[in-house]
Amino acid sequence: MLYKSILQNVLRILISSEKWGESMYQRIRDLREDKDLKQEDLAKLLNCTQACYSNYENGKRDVPAEVLETLASFYGVSVDYLMGRTNVKAPYPKK
Repeated sequence: MLYKSILQNVLRILISSEKWGESMYQRIRDLREDKDLKQEDLAKLLNCTQACYSNYENGKRDVPAEVLETLASFYGVSVDYLMGRTNVKAPYPKK
């Protein structure tokens, strides 16, 4: 019984973390496509190669905090929105 409970909790965590990751990568892609931009355009903004940026969108490479901050500023959204932690696009007010 305890084993089944532990297994269910582990699966719940894995499923929720997968959804979180997919949401972040999908949002980064959707924002780019909404502005009719190419991966090359964002790669120039981020000073990386198109292949590197493609890996960010596809979840093959972790997105550094600096990149998330740059993308959030560029798109006028919060980092939490990019990460899928909120559905509110508006960035937080600056102090």
